[in-house]
Amino acid sequence: MIDTIYFEEEVVDHPRALGLFERFPKAQRIPCSHYKEVFNPSGQNFRLQKKKPALILAKNSGKKVHSVPATYGIGGSRNYYFSHMLNCLYDCRYCFLQGMYPSAHYLLFVNYEDFFTEIKDLSDQEPTTPSWFFSGYDCDSLALENLTRFAESALSFFQTIPQAHLELRTKSVATQVLEKHTPLENVVTAFSFTPQEISDQLENQVPSISMRISAMRRLAEKGWKLGVRLDPIIDCQDFDKRYDSLISEIFDQVPSDSIHSVSLGPFRLPSPFFKKMEKLYPSEPLFAGNFEKRGRSISYPKEMEAQRIGTCRQLLLSRISPEKLFLCQPVED
Repeated sequence: MIDTIYFEEEVVDHPRALGLFERFPKAQRIPCSHYKEVFNPSGQNFRLQKKKPALILAKNSGKKVHSVPATYGIGGSRNYYFSHMLNCLYDCRYCFLQGMYPSAHYLLFVNYEDFFTEIKDLSDQEPTTPSWFFSGYDCDSLALENLTRFAESALSFFQTIPQAHLELRTKSVATQVLEKHTPLENVVTAFSFTPQEISDQLENQVPSISMRISAMRRLAEKGWKLGVRLDPIIDCQDFDKRYDSLISEIFDQVPSDSIHSVSLGPFRLPSPFFKKMEKLYPSEPLFAGNFEKRGRSISYPKEMEAQRIGTCRQLLLSRISPEKLFLCQPVED
């Protein structure tokens, strides 16, 4: 799976680095003084690297936990996100990561405990107010759990601070770490979906909808809280029919009392990211869609966006109560 491991010299003796060296004994090991020497140079070919990513092991020495825009969230007033890893196992054509980063290599920050310290410090600032911490914005929270074992560490940590809430966002069915763990009231595992026809075209290597729903059912049976994320919402032919089918398939099979929240997110990309992604995939029909520039971002025209979100909202409100539904609306430029 991993043929090459770059590592910062500072982490060469870190227990997680040593564990990964042991698990991939045949991988070429290449030291560097800082991960940016490997990850940041311009002129790298994201498409080529995506075929066989290397692993970069590093220490995040900067700020690790960041505020989430006020228009995001699932009911909490104190919302943050963090990224123990950059880049993803999957290859979704609409993913902003390929526009944001010059490299497709997996960048893993091995100093998990420093992330947890920041999370606890933020949570302790207002201990009577629940704080939400979102994982899975710059990677998939579970897809590489067999490699990172991050979720395993995170569950052990969040078990000790019940006033802090964790969202693990994923398209993966690698839920074994959760199935083996006692369910926690302050952890939500949120699965992202697009209709199967769109997933087949745009979400390379992502498990099928039926497989993801099966994973959700397994977690529900164990007592875990679940989230459904329709984000981004992609325009398509027969939009109403396809999203109706998707929503019906999910909510016909997943117990309603296990659903913690459902969120809708419109398609939106910073203009530079969109242009870079167009160049990476010049023949991709997605990028020839009906988009417009709004401020510094590319998105569907406002009227179309509102219509598509409205359709999904109506479909969902026939299945869930309004207090469980959230619109993750990007801040207007």
